[in-house]
Amino acid sequence: MRKKNIYKRELYLKKIRPFYDDDMIKVITGIRRCGKSYILLSIIDELIEKGINKKDVIYLDLDKKGNKNIKTPEQLETKIDSLITDDDFKYIFIDEVQNVTNFEEVINGYNSENNYSIFITGSNSYLLSGELSTKLTGRYIEFEIMTLSFYEYVDMKKFLKKELKDDATEFNEYIRCGGFPKSLSYDDYNDKIEYTKSIIEQIIKKDIKRRAKIKNKSMFERIMRYIINNYGKTTSLVNIRDYFKENENSSINIQTISKYISLLENAKILYKVPRFDLKSRKSLKGEEKYYLADLSIYYMNNVDARINYGPALENIVYTYLKSNRYEISIGKIKDYEVDFICRENFDDYYYVQVAMTILADIETEDREYRPFEIVKDNYPKYLFTLDQLIQKRSGVLHKNLISFLLENKKL
Repeated sequence: MRKKNIYKRELYLKKIRPFYDDDMIKVITGIRRCGKSYILLSIIDELIEKGINKKDVIYLDLDKKGNKNIKTPEQLETKIDSLITDDDFKYIFIDEVQNVTNFEEVINGYNSENNYSIFITGSNSYLLSGELSTKLTGRYIEFEIMTLSFYEYVDMKKFLKKELKDDATEFNEYIRCGGFPKSLSYDDYNDKIEYTKSIIEQIIKKDIKRRAKIKNKSMFERIMRYIINNYGKTTSLVNIRDYFKENENSSINIQTISKYISLLENAKILYKVPRFDLKSRKSLKGEEKYYLADLSIYYMNNVDARINYGPALENIVYTYLKSNRYEISIGKIKDYEVDFICRENFDDYYYVQVAMTILADIETEDREYRPFEIVKDNYPKYLFTLDQLIQKRSGVLHKNLISFLLENKKL
């Protein structure tokens, strides 16, 4: 059950701890290989450390040899029952639960007995798509795990006793190599990128193609490459359709494009961020942006490893905000854009701008500050750049992004 040298991701564990003994079903989601299994093992370690008897912890990894033949609800229930030795309160952990057809029948059954605390993880788009709410009759809470933040990336390298370079060099490597935890075990850049490729191939094979009938596999892969290569840019289904018609002489309808993108979203390869008009207070349809679960997904498709800092920094800030459970949208006011509007709780808002630098010239500085100066409310406003010299203007909190991420704090 237990693996040695588990790097404990406190960012997520502190969110889950209040529910260790709760009867709510704990659903841990996220892209494949983001570290969900190690979150379970970390929780088990903590339970045992606080005195829970090992006999009261039931752990099943359904991807593990010996458990791969568990495919039906009956087989899963029989296996769990065989591990229960008495009537004491039990903690049930099931990793990759989607491997069992109609697994929710078993989960609902144990949950109804009020003698179990249940934790499940899964990578299949079925589990991650929101459909679970119609299947689980008991109350559940979802914890979404992201790949490593920059702070975790550096901290895990220390944990693994890997060589650490200066912060700027580590940050650039983090952008190119991404934050899939196991990639830190590879020293060569090409090995890290090949590892990311293997993850995406596994997602497409095991999660997407098993779930959905994709008639034109070539077109699906081209749509995927297009979205990945244009991450951080304003995108519409019409623009994608027109691009393929004009540049590749390919005809594809908007409904199919929408379906393909939804499959990528459900598999957590990418995230759609809506745009919001700050003046009318309305969502702007068809003007979304997409960000990647991990930046290495972009570099796996591109031979050119040079960094385009604009979208890369935005993507890093987006995943940081997402991991801290902010509700995120893109703000539009007049002809200007606020990179991110973040909501926390009911009425705590933050405005965030991201740029490589504002020190190039006054026009660049004005462009980044202008949206903040048009917004007339008093919610906190952050400007993140790579500048070492910090600017003071209009009450905006100008922060060096690398330093801020290494502080590992919320807004």
